[in-house]
Amino acid sequence: MSKPKVMTTFKKLPVEIQEQIKLAYPRGFEKFLIRFKNHKNKFISALPYETDDRDYMVKMSVEEAQRIILNDDDYNDSGHLKEKIKDSFEAKYDDSDDEDEDDLDIDEIEIDEPVED
Repeated sequence: MSKPKVMTTFKKLPVEIQEQIKLAYPRGFEKFLIRFKNHKNKFISALPYETDDRDYMVKMSVEEAQRIILNDDDYNDSGHLKEKIKDSFEAKYDDSDDEDEDDLDIDEIEIDEPVED
């Protein structure tokens, strides 16, 4: 089953998706924009971003990409995501803990029979 494809602007995205995009593109967006023709045969540019359940195309020009980064306090003067913000987003959206939920702590194991050395 294929995922839904969503074309939208950065402003219209939920904050959680905006934060995940910032984490995926910590040095800005402009170098990752792709250009293609829309259904009206007009060139547009967009930033691709994929989640587990959707494929996003975030419409923006190079100028818009630069303006977003310039006006966002999460980025420093060099246009890079601030380390403190990056660490915060990584902690917030890190799903590696989910994979370990089924792991047992050694103290949780019950032994029915004595183990001989």
